[in-house]
Amino acid sequence: MTVNAEFDDPSDWQGELLDPKNDYVFKRVFGEDPALLVSLINDLRPDLPEIRSVEILNPGINAEELRGKYIVLDVLARDAEGHAYNIEIQVRRYGAWHQRALYYLARMLATQLDAGEDYDRLRAAVGIHLLDFDLFTETPEQCAQALWRFEMRDAHQPQVTLGNQLQLTLIELKKADRLRQGAGPLGDWVSFFEHWREEQIMTEIEHAPIREALNRVHRLSADEEARRMAFVRERALRDEVSLLKEAREEGREEGREEGREEGREKGREEGRLEAARNTARNLIALGGLSDGQIAQATGLTLEQVEALH
Repeated sequence: MTVNAEFDDPSDWQGELLDPKNDYVFKRVFGEDPALLVSLINDLRPDLPEIRSVEILNPGINAEELRGKYIVLDVLARDAEGHAYNIEIQVRRYGAWHQRALYYLARMLATQLDAGEDYDRLRAAVGIHLLDFDLFTETPEQCAQALWRFEMRDAHQPQVTLGNQLQLTLIELKKADRLRQGAGPLGDWVSFFEHWREEQIMTEIEHAPIREALNRVHRLSADEEARRMAFVRERALRDEVSLLKEAREEGREEGREEGREEGREKGREEGRLEAARNTARNLIALGGLSDGQIAQATGLTLEQVEALH
């Protein structure tokens, strides 16, 4: 049964809330409400001009996507100026994560123009990725930053740019949660994604779009079919993690076996080499053969034979 209840107060729904970081739930919350998606985009890019409206390009979700391995349920949108957006949330880090992000961003840019259209019609391809893991941690400066935006800039003079047609905004949620004090709407969104079940924190947030997002999570949580679909998606993601773990374990075991075999082969080779050295020593002691002849007889190099004298 589907429940279409309205929740003006989060306490209206007393069951367990669905996780907005589940990408099925994320897409249902933001992929079905253009106005809410506009607010999310504007709040996550506070230093860029605001957008006024968007058209959601992929509102539907099919069963193959829910059960598919290595698929991310993203929200694709286009604003009134023609700029394209890819908004997604990821809770697990994959080895080729940044290559995938760059590939999809470049594809969004490349598919904008039809044959014969001028390049000046090209609009921005914008990726906005919410990551529920720490990505950049190599230096104290990286640990102190949670909001990142990458564009085409010169490595030596970053003020020189080729424009912002390619933009990738990253928000590391766990890191941002540790830094969220005084972060305004961006910090409120971080609280929403990291603390959606904590009523005390949620009731302190007055930002209207977040109140609406929380209400949408409540409505989905009261919908039996939505709960089932969220479970199917979470199970597929767990299976995916298990497959990756098994692949890593198999790879490590194969590597260990290869190492053992290499060790055995190395031992055999050392044995053959030492036997050849012993034969060469005996031939040197007997005399009568040149070093070149001894090398030819034993398979050693001339330098190896000379070193035995």
